[in-house]
Amino acid sequence: MPISDDGWKNFSIWEHSATVRDLYARRCRREAEEMTAHAQAAEILSSRVTRGDSVLDVGCGSGYFYHSLVGRGLEVDYWGLDASEVLLGIGRDILPKFGLPAERLIKGRIEDLDGEVDHVVCLNVLSNIDNYHRPIERFLKIARKSVILRESLKRGAEYHYVRDAFLDPGVDLNVHVNHYDIDEVSAFVASYGFRPQAIVDRRTGGQPETVIGYPHYWTFLVADRQVMGQRAG
Repeated sequence: MPISDDGWKNFSIWEHSATVRDLYARRCRREAEEMTAHAQAAEILSSRVTRGDSVLDVGCGSGYFYHSLVGRGLEVDYWGLDASEVLLGIGRDILPKFGLPAERLIKGRIEDLDGEVDHVVCLNVLSNIDNYHRPIERFLKIARKSVILRESLKRGAEYHYVRDAFLDPGVDLNVHVNHYDIDEVSAFVASYGFRPQAIVDRRTGGQPETVIGYPHYWTFLVADRQVMGQRAG
């Protein structure tokens, strides 16, 4: 068959790193140290959630952010969404042993999202795709209360499409490494009826961090809906 629909799987960097798969499995088994970004995101959430709130982790990988929520006693309904069947499979295999039903980890891409949740969390995802407008708009439309982002944000946007030299042997793939203008993104968020707040990233202290050989300007952007319970449209 000359044409297939396997393009995302074949050309996605996330499907081609044994190192990432091993790390994600160890994080699911709680054998690896908690990500500082996950700890900070959970703490940001803790002042916003009430018991029974739903939390959607977009680009969840294997879903191990669940541990950060449970470990802080946050009694929320966790859901994860990711496009990688391989990474989701790791979480579906391991996390039920820690209390998360396998069906809470959903295979899908951001453009597939619909419905409503109380809180959306998306960490280290949007900087590696082509742009932020459609994904953030979708988050803001489905979130009843808040959206928490951690992305490469700074003064002045930059867009790069570069080779990822840290993949499995013989794999030659490129990835977006984008830095979005923080004022532009904040204004975009505010236009949907949310109040944006930039928070210094604890891991990096606001300094650039080199990831796959390129600088990233990690910053948390937290958006709180100004009229609770009303979907933007």
